[in-house]
Amino acid sequence: MKLPQETNRYCPKCKKKTKQKISVAKQKSRSSTHPMSRGGKSRLKARGLTSGPGNHGKYSRPAIKSWKRKSKSTKRMSILYTCQVRKKAKGIKKAIRAGRIEIGEKVAK
Repeated sequence: MKLPQETNRYCPKCKKKTKQKISVAKQKSRSSTHPMSRGGKSRLKARGLTSGPGNHGKYSRPAIKSWKRKSKSTKRMSILYTCQVRKKAKGIKKAIRAGRIEIGEKVAK
C-alpha cells in the first residue's frame, strides 16, 4: 500500500485543515498487564466459562494442536497523522492489514 509523506487533513485540535505528516505505528498485542482484555484467561474465569457442567461453546473443547494452528501472513498497522502546526498525533480508527506500507520512499513491514 502506497501513501504520501504529507497530506492536508482536518486536525481536531486546530479545528481546521492543516498539513499532516504520515507515519506507521504497529498494533500492540495483549499483554499480562491487561489480563481482562478480550480472550484473556482470567476474563474467562471471571465469566465462569472455564469449568462446571453444561455447554461452554468454544471453551468446552481442548486446546488446538500446533499443527492445526494457522498463522497470518500480514500484520496489522495503524496509521498516525501528526499535525505540523501543533505537533499532535491522531490515529485512524481501524488498523490496516497489509504486508507492507510505503510512505513516500520509506517501507514499513
